Parts: sequence; structure tokens; C-alpha cells
Amino acid sequence: MSQIEISNVSVTFEQKHKQIEAVKNVSLKIEKGEIFGIVGLSGAGKSTLVRTINGLQKPSQGTVVVNGVDITQATKKALAAARKKIGFIFQNFNLINNRTIAQNIAFALTAGGFPEKAQPKKIDALLDMVGLKDRQDNYPAQLSGGQKQRVGIARALANDPDILLCDEATSALDLETAQEIIAILKDINQRLHITIVFITHQLEVAKDLFDRVAVMEAGQIVEQTTAYRLFADPQSSMAKRLVNRFLDEQLPDEVREKLRGEPGVILTLKYQGDDSLDPVITEISSSTGVAISILQGRIEYIHSNAIGVLAVFITGEPSAISKAVQLFTEKVDMVEEVAR
Repeated sequence: MSQIEISNVSVTFEQKHKQIEAVKNVSLKIEKGEIFGIVGLSGAGKSTLVRTINGLQKPSQGTVVVNGVDITQATKKALAAARKKIGFIFQNFNLINNRTIAQNIAFALTAGGFPEKAQPKKIDALLDMVGLKDRQDNYPAQLSGGQKQRVGIARALANDPDILLCDEATSALDLETAQEIIAILKDINQRLHITIVFITHQLEVAKDLFDRVAVMEAGQIVEQTTAYRLFADPQSSMAKRLVNRFLDEQLPDEVREKLRGEPGVILTLKYQGDDSLDPVITEISSSTGVAISILQGRIEYIHSNAIGVLAVFITGEPSAISKAVQLFTEKVDMVEEVAR
């Protein structure tokens, strides 16, 4: 049995005499120890869905089973016990401003029934895990955004949970700081074998953190796959939209304008693996007699696997161009002609 099983869950809200379907018939299975991501644009239903896991949001229909406990049918006592094993990391940190960092964590420990005398040692260990052992007497206003989120992580770990729920935990941070938080979460996952469920609209997070991922759109799961396959071969229109925006396959308007009147074809090539496309380009150019100019390109690594995206401009005789396009189609994972 999976650690988290969401079965046919829907969540409907009443708003101004209208029914809003925030989540529509969603089913997911999340395994113990994995880092599972839920991605989508704002309003897709991600936050509502993840809150059904710890019972903060009751589904209108369907079931949520966590560690064998049916969260949707649990008594108050059983739900409180289940929540002790589920930590929550918020987007906006949610720290108590008039308490020190140590006192913020002590509050979570006390709420979880942790003995007061043993709290200082536990606080030291938690802050050491997130690299803030020397800041426990500071107040939240004295910390940077990244440091505040580290405190949020330490607080979420206070009661030794086996699941961490992260609601856009990096979206309020700059890219470099977000990478630091991602590194901490990966270390926690590997060291403590904690299951992490992370919702985000940032594919930078998906690339670096997730094992598997679900794509949400308008309250529904439109795709489930591995993080690598999401980038290498997205299937749903929403996944393609998110990936294309991340990989920035769109040619700049200046390049399009410059080539508008030129005879030729623009292709976007996507390929997998570490091998460069240079030999393929040289081979196709030599065998067909076309000229091939590289307009832009990039390589991303997802779980140590490479995905390359290249835009090229092919000029020459029409028949030779057609032959070159055909050869690219045979030798490259994905070929798309770019309209001008």
C-alpha cells in the first residue's frame, strides 16, 4: 500500500451562490520516501488538493488515506495523531514575529507534546540541520527570506514527521536562495527518508527536486510522469506549455523579424543525452548541400540526464531543405518547424 493514497477526490466551494470545483476527481498514489511534485499555474487546485492530505481541507467526495489512516473519516483524536506525522512548510514562512527562532520551534514542540526539558537539545539539532544553529536567539525580522524558510523547515520537522507538505515553499525566494532550500530538502529526504509532497508553479524546482510529478489544470490531474519524462516528452497541453516556457524555446522577436523575408526553414530540435548535435548538423549539411545556422540552444540536466534544445535556420534549394528536415526527423528526438 502506498503511503499516501488519494482516490477520486473532489473539492467544491460555495461562492456567491455558485459552486466552484477547485479539485475534480483526482486520484494519486505517493510512495514512502519519494519526492513527489504537483505543478500547475495559479488557480489549478494544487493548494486545495495538498490540504486534503493533512485534513485541513475536507473533500466533497473521495477518500484520502495516509499511513493507513482514512483522513476523510478519522475522528478528531485520530486526525490529530495523524497530523503529528505530517509537517507543513508554508510559502510565507508563518513565523511568530515577537518570538525568537528558538521560541518559534519550541512552540511547535510544545504543541506536539515534546518534553520541555528536552527541548533545547532538540532545537539545537533541528537548527543545525538547516544551518542556523548560531541564530536561535534572533527574531524573524533579523533574518533573510531564505533563513526564515530554513526556520520553517526546522519547525516542520519538530515532531519527527514522516511526511513533509510544501506549499510553494520557494516562490517567495530568489533563484539562488531557492536552490539552497532545495538542497536542504533533498538532504533531509535522503538522510531521514521523509516523503516530500511539494506544490509549485516553478519548473526550476521540478527539475532539481522531484522524483515524480503530477501536472494540474483546472482542478484536474492532466499528466503523471517522472521528472525527467516531464521535460523530455511532455504529453498534456499544460505540461508542454510549462516546459516550453521553462526551456524558453521561443525565438526572440528580433531574430524572427530579421529572418522574416529570408528563404529557408527554422527548426526547433529537442534531443536527449550528452551527445552534441554538431556531428549530426555537419553530416546533414554535407549530404544535402544546405547551410545550417545555429540560432540559439541550451542543455538542462534532470537527474543527471541531459535534455538539449536547439534552434537552427536551414537555407538552400527547396528539395535539399526538405531532405534535411526529413533527416533531422530521423536522427533527433523531436523536430518542430517554427512559423515566421
